[in-house]
Amino acid sequence: MAPALLPENPRPCAWVEESVDTLIALAGIVVVALTVSDVFQSVIVPRPVSLLRPSAYVSRFGWQYVAPLIARVRNADRRENLLGVYAPALLITLLVMWVAALVLGFGAIFFALRHQLRPEPANYWAATYYAGTSLLTLGFGDITATTGITRAISLMAAALGLGTFAVVVAFLYSIFGAYQKREAFVVMLRERTGAPPSGVGFLVRHAEMRMMDTLPQTFRDAELWIAEVMETHLAYPILIYFRSSHDEQSWIGTLGALLDASSLLLTTVDVESTGPAKMINRLGRHLVGDFSSYFGFEGESQPGIERGEFATAYGHLEHAGLPLRDEETAWRDFAAVRASYAGPLNAFARYFRIPPAQWIGDRSLLRPARHVPLPVTMPVTGADAPPKSA
Repeated sequence: MAPALLPENPRPCAWVEESVDTLIALAGIVVVALTVSDVFQSVIVPRPVSLLRPSAYVSRFGWQYVAPLIARVRNADRRENLLGVYAPALLITLLVMWVAALVLGFGAIFFALRHQLRPEPANYWAATYYAGTSLLTLGFGDITATTGITRAISLMAAALGLGTFAVVVAFLYSIFGAYQKREAFVVMLRERTGAPPSGVGFLVRHAEMRMMDTLPQTFRDAELWIAEVMETHLAYPILIYFRSSHDEQSWIGTLGALLDASSLLLTTVDVESTGPAKMINRLGRHLVGDFSSYFGFEGESQPGIERGEFATAYGHLEHAGLPLRDEETAWRDFAAVRASYAGPLNAFARYFRIPPAQWIGDRSLLRPARHVPLPVTMPVTGADAPPKSA
C-alpha cells in the first residue's frame, strides 16, 4: 500500500520568517527613535539631559582617544592646530552619524516590509538603498511602495531627512554665533590679562596704567560673559571643544585669570569695595562647579600653587604700588578661597589641554623662565607716569 502523500506546504517556515522580520523592524524602529532623540536632545533641548545620547559618547570618547595622540606632537603650534580641528571634525562626524543611523534604521524597517515594495528588495542593502533615496528625497523611482504603510514610512523618512538637515544648519549658526561672542571677550581681555592669561598680570596692568577704577565695569562685563558661556556651553557642550584662534589663549585660561584676580582682590589687595570681585568669584565658581559635575571632574581641595609662587606674585603686586594686606594672612585667606575652585578648574584645563597659563593647566609645558611670568606692561610717560617714591 502506497504511503499517503502529505499536503504540500509552500512556506513551511512562514512563522519563523515573520518573527524574524518583526524583530528586524523593531530593531530599525529603535535605531530611528534613538537617533531622533539624540538630535532632539543635542540640538533643540536648551539644557543637558541625562537620557541616552550617542553623540555625547562619541564626543567624549573621541576626545579621550584623539587628544593623547595629538599631545605627542612636540611642536606647540602644530599641536594646537591639530587640537583645533577636533571640534569642526566632530560636527561633521555627528551629522554623518545621524544621517547614516536614520538610513540604516529605515533600511531595516523597509527590509522587514520588503513584500510591500516593488520590485521586492533582494537583501537588506537593497532595502537600505531605498531608505536612503527616501531620506535624502532623491526619488529615483526604481523601487516603489505599494501599500499604505510603506508609503507612510517613506514620507516619514523624507520628512526626518529634511528636518535633520534643517535643524543641523540652524544648530551650526547657533554654535558659531556663541563661539564668536565667547572669543570676542577673550580677545578683548587679552590686553588686560596678558598671554597666557594671568590674574596677577591682570591686576598689575591695571595698577600700573592707573585703571583700577575700571575694574568694576570690567567685572560686570565678565559676569555677563560667564553667564553666556554657562548658558550656551551647557546647552551645546560641543562648544567646549572649540579652541581659541589666538596663540596662548583659551576661554578656560581667561576664566581662571578672572577667578585668580578676584580672589587676590578679596584676600590680598587692600581695597575698600570688594562687591564686584565677590560677584565675579561666585559666578565663576558656579560655572566651574557646573562643568565639573557635567563631565565628572574631581579635584582636591588644594590651592594648586606653592607658597613661594604666591610670594612672587605678592612681590609683583607690591612693586605695582597696590596696597596689600599682611602677606601671611593674605596667603592663608587666598589659599582657602582658591582651594574652592582650583582642583576642578585644573582638572578641566588639563582634560581639554589648554595652552598652559600661570597657575592653570599643565604648567610643565611652560618654558622654565615662564613658570612665574613677569607682568608685561606698556611704557607710561608724561602726565600718566606714576610718582617716584622718595
